[in-house]
Amino acid sequence: MIKIGIVGYGNLGRGAEAAIRHHADMELVAIFTRRDPKTVINLDKSVQVWHVDKARDFVGEIDVMILCGGSANDLPEQGPYFSRFFNTVDSFDNHSKIPEYYNAVHASAMASRKTSAISIGWDPGLFSMNRLLAESILPQGKSYTFWGKGVSQGHSDAIRRIKGVKKAVQYTIPVQESLKKVRDGEMPDLTTREKHRRECFVVVEEGADKEKISHEIKTMPAYFKDYETKVTFISEEEFMRDHTGMPHGGFVIHSGRTGAAAAHNQVIEFSLQLESNPEFTSSILVAYARAVYRLNREGQIGAKTVFDIPLAYLSSRTPEDLRRELL
Repeated sequence: MIKIGIVGYGNLGRGAEAAIRHHADMELVAIFTRRDPKTVINLDKSVQVWHVDKARDFVGEIDVMILCGGSANDLPEQGPYFSRFFNTVDSFDNHSKIPEYYNAVHASAMASRKTSAISIGWDPGLFSMNRLLAESILPQGKSYTFWGKGVSQGHSDAIRRIKGVKKAVQYTIPVQESLKKVRDGEMPDLTTREKHRRECFVVVEEGADKEKISHEIKTMPAYFKDYETKVTFISEEEFMRDHTGMPHGGFVIHSGRTGAAAAHNQVIEFSLQLESNPEFTSSILVAYARAVYRLNREGQIGAKTVFDIPLAYLSSRTPEDLRRELL
């Protein structure tokens, strides 16, 4: 049995606990939280919840620690720290800072002879693999990534921080005209505004200035300013009825030319449609925990990304079975 620990018990941590139940070769040993453990209600009451400060007491008892903290503030500290004591898997998703984060975790894991899979999820993660695969097969081409329709947690949080906003959710939506051009193999040059639009549903505090809030959302740098953004004000009842789910998904599409005269256009597409973004992401983390366990037993230490880990290491099936059934 692969013995698993979970650090963080938000949406991702809850999803990881549920996902582990679907893997017969895994056992959840403990959950670690920064909250008072007595306030945490987890699925399996036989699994104890501990304060995160107690995690080091489990060195030798946990094979892989799944880190379920956020990329902004939690993982930059937790990744290098926990890889000093455990094999780890995390979903660090700040694309521009992945090289820096990789270096920090790699140094820590190498020093402790641990194995740490970083930036595991669907983007970065599954989408990254498909971008690499398509680009390698069709070097004379272009890759496009479209996200949505889905809830952007970071953008939703940015709206909620505006004075007068009580509740808010933001959906990222692909621009269908641009998506069609890419699927048709036209290989267009697309601006940020031409690829995605943003739709916001907002509940305001009583007496709040809706016009001011709408203007602040639409002009917010780095979040909404460069996009076509629609703001809709709704009641709290409507919000709770229609906008508390966490769907997401998207497409990686690569269009490339083949043949001596580059006469033939070929299109590769990978897509996801998710009812629960955190549950799907946590399912990926759990599968990669198995890979990390195997890599470490083989002596393959340090930080790893999806580019470094063979797909067969994710599966509980034997290599012979995989060749017979899936190849």
